[in-house]
Amino acid sequence: MKKLTLENKLQAAKALLEDIKSLHTPGETVRIMEVCGTHTVAIFREGIRQMLPEGIELISGPGCPVCVTDQSYMDKALAYAAREDVIIATFGDMLKVPGTDGNLWEAKSEGAQIHIIYSPMEIVALGRQHPDKKIVFLAIGFETTVAVIAATVKMVAQAGLDNVFFLVSHKLVPPALRALLDRKERQLDGFLLPGHVSVIIGEEPYRFLAEEYGIPSCIAGFDGLEILAAVRDILWQRKSGTYYVGNQYKSVVAKTGNPVAIQLMKELYEPADDVWRGMGVIPKSGLRLAGEYARFDAERILPLGDMGEATPPKGCQCDKVLQGLIRPDECALFGKECTADHPVGACMVSAEGSCAAWYKYRRTSGGQLWED
Repeated sequence: MKKLTLENKLQAAKALLEDIKSLHTPGETVRIMEVCGTHTVAIFREGIRQMLPEGIELISGPGCPVCVTDQSYMDKALAYAAREDVIIATFGDMLKVPGTDGNLWEAKSEGAQIHIIYSPMEIVALGRQHPDKKIVFLAIGFETTVAVIAATVKMVAQAGLDNVFFLVSHKLVPPALRALLDRKERQLDGFLLPGHVSVIIGEEPYRFLAEEYGIPSCIAGFDGLEILAAVRDILWQRKSGTYYVGNQYKSVVAKTGNPVAIQLMKELYEPADDVWRGMGVIPKSGLRLAGEYARFDAERILPLGDMGEATPPKGCQCDKVLQGLIRPDECALFGKECTADHPVGACMVSAEGSCAAWYKYRRTSGGQLWED
């Protein structure tokens, strides 16, 4: 495909915005949730909120795997980190996610054995280097990363390692969307569906949005034109009363997804209820290792016992932000006690977190957006 020039892009954006304006009824409020944290960042970066007609609201959702990882999971990670025979392997963005009492960064500074990795495959070498230790990998993420971690589990099995385990909290996006629509506070008029997740699962798992709820939705990539095209698609569905799963990312998203990745997930995992930060237990919204691979499940092989009740940070409203009930800047802690340098809640920790994005591209008193 021929690359668009800047002039071509501006013309295309103008045409899309004219279409959007024609499809929107003045005075009507339309709340579209961008499910993916990367979309939140792209929307800010491209200035899309400022382009849209008044009344069309783009709101952040539960699209950051670090953010939706529940407090209780972090408490388990900290409990494993406190054991002398355990080395925690984790991506760096998990270090400052709050547990009930502290975080992994603080635990590391106090002597806990925490190894930061950049690829799950590194834990194979880590297991071989420390045969006298139990390696516990913090396996979180949406469908995007599940297949990669599944491949890692298979590598661990093939390597014959019996000291590597996975603390699993994989999250599945479609059940979370259903949970959002089933709540009493439902105030959503459409979904901007995630690009990365959809590359794996395709269009089909979202069909219930149109068929059961009459909610328009559209998959988009992370280019400003694709996002605008997806907003136009959602508004057209609302205007016409014809609902389906739109797809503005067809270059990489197929109807049925990635068959290799899907098969790998089916081979190693089984559906399980899982806890989402702020949303509680969502039935069949997670995965756990199954069959012969269950022997690598940290919670089954290295049980922790009663962990007690997990308590979120005082005053943090990350739970409401993740559900689109409030904007990040409506939390009393935002930009004050809770900043990118000193995050209080999980939504400010990850670069893809809603609060982190709003903080980076936050508003000045004049109402303009600026980037740190």
